Amino acid sequence: MTKLTFGTHPFLLGFEQLERLVERTAKSSEGYPPFNIEATSENAYRITLAVAGFREDDLAITVEDRQLVVRGRQAEEVGERVYLHRGIASRAFQRSFVLADGVEVAGASMEHGLLHIDLKRAIPETVVQTIAISSRPGRK
Repeated sequence: MTKLTFGTHPFLLGFEQLERLVERTAKSSEGYPPFNIEATSENAYRITLAVAGFREDDLAITVEDRQLVVRGRQAEEVGERVYLHRGIASRAFQRSFVLADGVEVAGASMEHGLLHIDLKRAIPETVVQTIAISSRPGRK
């Protein structure tokens, strides 16, 4: 049986990158920190990450090669604490989200231990292009 991929399907010309994109997103299976993704309107989204214990200065948000990357690293504690139970995670993390073409980060905010990242999709203009057909000399 032949495996049908995006790059070999005759109607999906130029979509080879889509297969690489699916493979790249499948690799990020880490479950920390937990997050929600919601549609806030027809062309807007919000990603909310639970980052309790992190300050704004502990977090970095970047877009690298159509990939939204959120990193968190807490500063080392200065005082010595003796924990009887430590259930609140304070580990560093990196969470990635692949953005489609036309999706841009509109802003980010922190509220009650939740990091909100707002995204918007630009509506592309419909372009109709007419292609001229030329005859080649020497062909009949």
